Amino acid sequence: MSDSISPATLVVWGGFVLAFVFGAVASRTNFCTMGAISDVINIGDWGRMRMWLLTIAVAILGANLLHHFSLIELSKSIYQRPSLPWLSLIVGGTLFGVGMTLAAGCANKNLVRLGGGSLRSLVVLVFGALSAYMTHKGLFGQWRASYLDPVSIDLASWGLPTQALPQVLAKLTGLPDTTASLATMAFVVTGLLVFIFKDKRFRGNLTQVIGAIVLGLLVVAAWYLTGHIGYGENPDTLEMVFFATNTRTLESFSFVAPTAFSLELMMLWTDKSLRVTFGIASAAGIVLGSFSHAVSTRQFRWEGFASVEDLGLQLFGAMLMGFGGVTALGCTIGQGISGVSTLALGSFLAFASIVSGAIATMKWQQR
Repeated sequence: MSDSISPATLVVWGGFVLAFVFGAVASRTNFCTMGAISDVINIGDWGRMRMWLLTIAVAILGANLLHHFSLIELSKSIYQRPSLPWLSLIVGGTLFGVGMTLAAGCANKNLVRLGGGSLRSLVVLVFGALSAYMTHKGLFGQWRASYLDPVSIDLASWGLPTQALPQVLAKLTGLPDTTASLATMAFVVTGLLVFIFKDKRFRGNLTQVIGAIVLGLLVVAAWYLTGHIGYGENPDTLEMVFFATNTRTLESFSFVAPTAFSLELMMLWTDKSLRVTFGIASAAGIVLGSFSHAVSTRQFRWEGFASVEDLGLQLFGAMLMGFGGVTALGCTIGQGISGVSTLALGSFLAFASIVSGAIATMKWQQR
């Protein structure tokens, strides 16, 4: 590592490059988590859902192998904290699922669409960022902190240092932590892969298969970037810290809170206490990666709202996404891939709530 390049700079630019590739691949393969759920509910097509699940399987395998070989410490991520705020995860996840359905896409999909020329997505992202910021530090945050977050389970009182599923298995069976970790990873990944590749049509779709593998590896690379390359001694305090992350610990991709931090940085640019972080750089990378694909394939085109009613529904959905994404500690990418890759119990709960909220909204729309 060059002495002239700080860890913070590496994390920021590394996050941008990884997200740039993520955005380009997501655009090329039409990767969309809301679309995956919609395909299953509306037309019975599991192709994009299997792609999402394959991305998750690759991310679980890679992240846990990095943890196993002590290259990162997933126990320090926000997902594995021993406090399980189950009400926040359920309410936030459900509202995010409702919101992304009304807004015709999650935060990641709207970033991808923005790169392709969607002014509609720009409006959705701005309103979602405002709602996320209000949930993080403003009026909505007071409600969250007063009524939702306090309803939690202290797993430490049960002898569990984290909420990772391997810790639960070790506690119940008496297995060593390492054995429980490998066994849980193997069981989950194997189960996912069997379900994913039992479909002949999906096995033959190399675009989706390769795309999912690449996206999963990018999530793993982000864990390594922030948790290993970006972990070091602060020259000012001489403490070991994680550089250039908003949570001040290791992170992988998540796109709700970072849009809020991006908006804050643009509004308060002269505030020297604010810095470009991994999350902010990754949000920008998604947009520019999608833009590069759209331009190179001549698919870039301007897009607006279809009607005033469409505008109203999508703005309402954006507000729900902002609130839900922060309350649930992540979105379909932040919890649905990055969080689940840590095998955290809360991430599975948030993931199920997001999917349930989306399905309920789609059923309502059908009626």
